[in-house]
Amino acid sequence: MPQKPLAGITVVALEQAVAAPYCSSRLADAGARVIKVERPEGDFARGYDDAVFGQSSYFVWINRGKESLALNLRDENDKAQLHALIAQADVYIQNFAPGAAARLGFGSSELREQFPGLITCDISGYGESGPLCDLKAYDLLVQAESGLVAVSGAPGPWGRIGVSICDITAGMNALIGIQQALLQREKTGRGSAIKVSLFDSAAELMTVPYLQARYGAGAPGRVGLKHPSIAPYGAFTCSDGRELVLSIQNEREWRNFCGQVMRQPALAEDPRFCNNNVRTRNREALEALIQEVFNALSCSQAVDRLTDAQTAYGAINSVRELIDHPQLRTRPMKVNGHQVQVPATPYLTEWDDESFAPVPAIDQHSKRIRGEFAAPVSILR
Repeated sequence: MPQKPLAGITVVALEQAVAAPYCSSRLADAGARVIKVERPEGDFARGYDDAVFGQSSYFVWINRGKESLALNLRDENDKAQLHALIAQADVYIQNFAPGAAARLGFGSSELREQFPGLITCDISGYGESGPLCDLKAYDLLVQAESGLVAVSGAPGPWGRIGVSICDITAGMNALIGIQQALLQREKTGRGSAIKVSLFDSAAELMTVPYLQARYGAGAPGRVGLKHPSIAPYGAFTCSDGRELVLSIQNEREWRNFCGQVMRQPALAEDPRFCNNNVRTRNREALEALIQEVFNALSCSQAVDRLTDAQTAYGAINSVRELIDHPQLRTRPMKVNGHQVQVPATPYLTEWDDESFAPVPAIDQHSKRIRGEFAAPVSILR
């Protein structure tokens, strides 16, 4: 197997919850040595649930392949130990509450002054300036604050997006920034400061509705499984109760759909439906016609027609159906003596491992790390 691209890179992660651990776990997947610095009681994400043979599903997902060192950063000896670690690190990541790392003596700008080759990455809720910069932020709060909730789901009571999308996106953005900074350091020999916020990450996801609201006719409302700008695009129920989501992206697809799925080729030229703009304006009538056809088709019959017409479609599956999905790739991982299957990384590389490395116990690697990165005696006094 080829050497992994980040082999030889050491990452010190003063991290908790989701965003920073997501980033550092992907660095570990790419071969970096990731030393996870936890409170003596551990990352609180360890206690989110106990779904995976006693382990938190969140922790299993984003802490594989790391080393754990528990430190009390109000203790001078432990602070000296962390300083000794960072002195030899390539990357330092922290997502503590606003200002907390700096108050403890581990602010990123000061660390880069001491160690010019160090890459630092600060992940926060709202950034380091502006009226909300000191506000604590968690995923759902940022979903609400950024407007994501306002364009998601169906009309009625507000609902959250079902996964931690702001945390995940912030972690991905941090990963991108760190990888670019490593390339920049190869050119300049100097480290860089990466700053990522959950709010900025969510706002970037909101670019299309933002532009529509600021410069167009307005942001789309909550339309459930429909698409605010494209029709037909949504869910239809077959005669056996199964639901399929279909999408028409252009006029060629629309003509094929009318001829081979609807069996009504003249519908393609109907003035109410002859292009996407008028179809969107006449969505209610259009969807009623499509649903009438689907009422007479079983799911397998509808799939056959959609396949023949090369119409894009997808089934509405439960999580249980995802587990059994024929397209799902998983990798084995050891958890508390059991082998579990975890969804594989979404990119395939030639340096992929056959299995995921396990997650560490709290302070599991303390003896080795303390021996390797011994704090100077002068610091400990």
